[in-house]
Parts: sequence; structure tokens; C-alpha cells
Amino acid sequence: MVILSNSKNFQRIIEFPDNRLMIDLCGQLDSNLSKIEHEISVQIHRRGNLFEISGDQDDCGLATMVLQSLYSQLESGKCLEPGDIDATIRMPSEFFESDFRKNVNGNNHIKPSNSLFEIVTRKKTILPRTVTQKLYAKSLLDGDLTFGVGPAGTGKTYLAIAVGVSLYLTGGADKIILTRPAVEAGERLGFLPGDMKEKVDPYMQPLYDALQDCLPGQQITKMLEAKIIEIAPLAFMRGRTLSNAFVVLDEAQNTTEMQMKMFLTRLGENSRMVITGDPSQIDLPRGTKSGLLSAIKILKGVKGINFSLFNSDDVVRHQMVTRIIKAYEAFEKSEREES
Repeated sequence: MVILSNSKNFQRIIEFPDNRLMIDLCGQLDSNLSKIEHEISVQIHRRGNLFEISGDQDDCGLATMVLQSLYSQLESGKCLEPGDIDATIRMPSEFFESDFRKNVNGNNHIKPSNSLFEIVTRKKTILPRTVTQKLYAKSLLDGDLTFGVGPAGTGKTYLAIAVGVSLYLTGGADKIILTRPAVEAGERLGFLPGDMKEKVDPYMQPLYDALQDCLPGQQITKMLEAKIIEIAPLAFMRGRTLSNAFVVLDEAQNTTEMQMKMFLTRLGENSRMVITGDPSQIDLPRGTKSGLLSAIKILKGVKGINFSLFNSDDVVRHQMVTRIIKAYEAFEKSEREES
């Protein structure tokens, strides 16, 4: 790597050794480079496998790390997904290994070690895309009880299920138990036809969706039949002791205080429990207190319980979702100030 600088501008020149990876690294019509330029406020000029990055010194450093991280991912045989650029930009330099940082400041041909936390499932390897996601995923592995609280689209449930699948595949859990309260989101659906499974499946569909991204459909079917994976309404948890399991309570903002206490006391030996929820989307009847909000107040500071608090910056769905959430947050803040 060559570094040029003056009082007005800062430049880095990076050369990557494998020309075959340049098309995937740069994207169609250099679309990946354009995205990096737009997001970090730098200019990138490419000649073959030589990249000249110019702009503010810190921005140049970040753009360099992004390019090298993406190159490292391609070099290891992994494909770049649409969200990988955003994910890498969001990860600050301290979340990369020290030898990666050292290389950024030193050598010409660099093969950095990407320390992004990987969750390996049967269908894909999943990388957390924000700092909060990374800390959340680590707490799911290291802790017995974790709360993931924040707006929609931040990956709370998806990452929890991915970690549960990964633990099962590596022998860290004997079963995966997924549950959520069967509360309608502002609509009255009436009585649903069919047997018990057919009645509750519409409420559980988001959990099936996450599972299908981690495991082949045939394997999910077999695991459901063998009760290695259990998906059931929260009411079905009463009276059980959940041992040797990875347990996820989704949409916890729609639990009552009694339901939350009941669920928390189901935790058995060698189990991990995850509670996810979005306090801004409570669908309980007016006047009913959310068990999630009460649990956060009551359990704050209790040893061994981890809280991961997400915000709009952690949204990893379409960029429009981030804008929508921020608009609602700003509107609600202005209303509180006026009142």
C-alpha cells in the first residue's frame, strides 16, 4: 500500500493480487465502488487491480478497510451479498483484528484477517451487520439469558434462531424451542379453521421463515416431527422445565407481566433463553402492561442477564425501513415535547 498526503487531500493506493476477484469486488459497472464512495464520502479510481482512494484521512482509512474486508471475503471463497458493504461500513476499525489494522497502515499486498463474527448454519454462513448485532450474537452464545430489544428489521429474531441452529449443529443444544404470544396485530381474525397446528401456524410464520433460511426444508420437517424443533404459542410453555435447549420468545412486547414471569421461570439446566421484542409495537388491550417493559425494569442489573438494545441504525432491511423508523421516532419525540 502506498500512502500520499498533503494539507488538502489524503490518498491511499491499494493493489490486490488476484485479478479474478476484481469483478465481484467492484460490482457490475463498479456499483460497489460507487456505493462505498457515496456512503463514506471518498473518491475511488481503479486501474485494473490498483485502487486510488482520496478524501479525508479517516474516510480513506475506512474505505481501505471496507475494500480489504470485502476482498478477504471473496478470497476465502464466499460471495458478496447486497448487505455486505453496508455491514462492513458499519463495523468500526476496533472490531477488526489488530493485524488487520496493522496491515492497513503498512504493506502493499494485504491479506487481512476478517474478524467479523460468523454464525454457521446448514444453508449459509451469517455475518452480523452492525456492532450491536455482533455483541448480541456473542451474548447469545456466552450468556444464559439475553434480551434483544429494538425496532423491526434489526435482526433480533433472525440472529437468535441462527445461533440456535448453529448451537444445535455443533452439539451445544439438544433442541430448539421457539414461541411467541398469539396476539393479533391490530386485527380481529376470528376463529381460524383446522387443527391446533393449523390455527397457530399463521402466528408462528415469521419463525418458520427464519428457520428456512438456516436449514433445508426436509431437515426442518424431520426435526419438527422428532420434536427437536418445537414451535408453539407461549401458553403451551406453562408447567414445563426447558432443559438442554435453546429457547426463543419472540414478540415479547405482547406478553403480559404474568406471562413473562411464567416464561422466565421455565429456564432449565444447560439451556439458553432469548427474549426479543419491539416496545413500539405493543398490541395488547388498552390498559394491559407489557411484560417485556416490566421485565426490563425489574431485571436490569441482575447478574448473568444481558440486554442488547437496538435502534434505527441497526436496521438491516431495505433502507426505506430505516427512514420510516427514524421518521416515527422523530414524530413521537416532538409529540412528547409538545405535551
